[in-house]
Amino acid sequence: MSERPGSTRRAPRPAAEAPVAAADAEPLVRAAWLYYHEGLMQDAIARLVGSNRARVIARLAAARELGMVRVHLAQRTARAAALEQALVARYGLREARVTPTAIDPAATATVVGHAAGSWLDGQLRDGASVGIGWGHTLEMSLKAIGDEAPQARLSVVSLLGSLPHSGAITPATVARRMADLLAADCYQLTAPLLVSHAATRDALWREPALADLRARATRVDVALVSVGDMGRDATLFRDGVIAATERTSLAAAGAVGDVLGQFIDAGGRRVDHPINRRVIAFDLDALRRLPNVAIASGGARKATVLRAALGAIRPATLITDEAAAERLAR
Repeated sequence: MSERPGSTRRAPRPAAEAPVAAADAEPLVRAAWLYYHEGLMQDAIARLVGSNRARVIARLAAARELGMVRVHLAQRTARAAALEQALVARYGLREARVTPTAIDPAATATVVGHAAGSWLDGQLRDGASVGIGWGHTLEMSLKAIGDEAPQARLSVVSLLGSLPHSGAITPATVARRMADLLAADCYQLTAPLLVSHAATRDALWREPALADLRARATRVDVALVSVGDMGRDATLFRDGVIAATERTSLAAAGAVGDVLGQFIDAGGRRVDHPINRRVIAFDLDALRRLPNVAIASGGARKATVLRAALGAIRPATLITDEAAAERLAR
């Protein structure tokens, strides 16, 4: 189900998630239909379905979380439109998309991710190839993919290596779930994101399979990436991919965050640090040469690394929220 001002339609649940049994889905879909399509309040829905208001609210929340309801606003706020124009002019972008700032900062990835998924949906054509990064924002983007008419012969290429610990969000799972949603071929960079020595990284890139994948990445039609900052709860540090001691030395070297696991300074230059020589990911210089790259990330704390990333890869599109956009526009 998709919510628009004055119009709703039902959308299938993303195939990348575990399917919901019909018996379990029925009360969620019915509650969502009555609320979004019929315009009934929770108390009225509770009376109709023989339940209570608290249970109806829980069902509506579950329907949103499971992707049964997708929200699309048909009009931008004046504030967002002004910020978009300012960002395009200042950074030479083809397009900027600015979402409202989430009331709860923890929901920023969900809000910006939804906008990123909607943007990507509009870029797809038959035979298109998509390069994809990773992170919580891009994971959330999957919930908004699939609203447009289906395309044929699509492919998804992961732009960075994998992680030995299989958590909920890894480069491999983001790429695989996106490919499942799009019924696309999936090309994985089947090497660790971070290896022990630069020589090991160089040797792995010489492997024919990885060399072929890197060449394929240079030909993608559209790429969607995110950025990470230097905070302790940034994905690379929170999940222990990079140790706390290395985080400290990266900051000392001038790093303000990363794009595809590669750390850059405030001017968008790679910092001189061993981590950058041990990461297996699509090169930022090559990313900069792609014709249609979007960065999706939000939150005021991401403004510094977003500004650096805009200089590093010169994307065509920036997708962010008002909190980050206001700082960038200054």
